[in-house]
Amino acid sequence: MRGLATLRLEPEVCWRPAGRAAAPLERRLAPLLAAIRTHGTLRSAARELGLSYRGAWGLLSDTDRALGVPLVELQRGRGARLTAAGEQLLAADARVARQLRESALELELGPRRAPAAAGRGLVVAASHDLLLAALCDQWARLAGLVGDVSFRGSRESLGALARGEADLAGFHCSSPAPGDAAAPLRQLLDGRRDVLIRFAEREQGLMVKRGNPKRLRSLGDVAARAATFVNRQRGSGTRVLIDQLLAEDGIDAGAIRGYETEEYTHLAVAATVAAGRADAAFGLRAAASRFGLDFIPVRRERYWLALRARRLDGERMQALRRGIAGEPLRRAAQGLAGYSIRGAGAVMPVGAAFA
Repeated sequence: MRGLATLRLEPEVCWRPAGRAAAPLERRLAPLLAAIRTHGTLRSAARELGLSYRGAWGLLSDTDRALGVPLVELQRGRGARLTAAGEQLLAADARVARQLRESALELELGPRRAPAAAGRGLVVAASHDLLLAALCDQWARLAGLVGDVSFRGSRESLGALARGEADLAGFHCSSPAPGDAAAPLRQLLDGRRDVLIRFAEREQGLMVKRGNPKRLRSLGDVAARAATFVNRQRGSGTRVLIDQLLAEDGIDAGAIRGYETEEYTHLAVAATVAAGRADAAFGLRAAASRFGLDFIPVRRERYWLALRARRLDGERMQALRRGIAGEPLRRAAQGLAGYSIRGAGAVMPVGAAFA
């Protein structure tokens, strides 16, 4: 029997300042902020969205007046960058959009038509990473190689791969990984079914205010000096690493002020510190650098891409590997502090991530 065709309806995020009389913010605002973060100039961001420069500038000006705080810093001759408030809004928009997708509605329309030929790009589920985000933006814009990209925790991403919901899963493991902390990730991979692609090595550590006024050098200092902290969400690889470090030093999580305060990306926690709402966070050197924060390195880790071995010789996967091993990744890595891409693109067995 032929099934029923369905139409998927998805809710959208609509932001408005608190207050009954406040008008909602323009729905093009979040895409414009994302494009500015990618390109670094308002003109290029406007071009990507099909806006005039004046139209994009006016949208930002209207929003600044409505909120009373600028979301983008424009500097003559130096391009554009998101302020801490802009990064917070963009991160919140992405987080709420993920939650709203769970409320999508599928309407039954009638007999199902024959499926169209697959033409979508690769579906990527990945732990948040600035370099991967920049590379996926390149691929989606220039070649259609990558389709849907969702940033979530390492464990959740590998779970999506295991369930067949993603073509690629990005995850990271610190080295060394004390005890059996990597077991939840290893259990989601099958050495006979899956393979890994080396992507990058990156630095994680403490992000603190410029000048490090509280002289924080470790999570132990954060606890001992009652500094306020902003954490990553449960299930993220960075949260696992934070908990590992606390266990290594015998620090109870309850001793960290703000341990229960969670954000979903490296940029969001860096923005929280830059905005003065926390004294410290833990995350990537590249995120700290983007917000002008001081950084205390703690651990280097390898970021991997996992996929089904049988997909490795497919046309899109071959193009992806060439991009990771070649100029596209080098171009994306320019200006991102704390990354090494030596050996990127090499295919490795699953056990390499946990050696």
